[in-house]
Amino acid sequence: QVQLAESGGGLVQTGGSLRLSCAASGRTFNNYIMGWFRQTPGKEREFVAAIVWSSGVTSYADSVKGRFTISRDNAKNTMYLQMNSLKPEDTAVYYCGARDLIHTAYDYWGQGTQVTVSS
Repeated sequence: QVQLAESGGGLVQTGGSLRLSCAASGRTFNNYIMGWFRQTPGKEREFVAAIVWSSGVTSYADSVKGRFTISRDNAKNTMYLQMNSLKPEDTAVYYCGARDLIHTAYDYWGQGTQVTVSS
């Protein structure tokens, strides 16, 4: 059974940095895409960044390009999101998700970690 567990959220001032981690277990992820999403109350969950586990190819939402970096450590089965130059509008619950290369919907989700950026 696939399990995803986020960590690393917290409170940071505008302009600060945080690194989120997503520890994955339950299978190998060579044929998977792993992604970061975020959600604020009353809004839909939105895409932040994704990485193809096998190749390392990445994609980002326009709102975070140049500030956030997604990466993964194959040996540790862990994905990261380095967030720099944080803004108050980055405040959200951040979730990691996983989907296989065939399907477009994410099948697995973590429990989320809160990121709060104070102005």
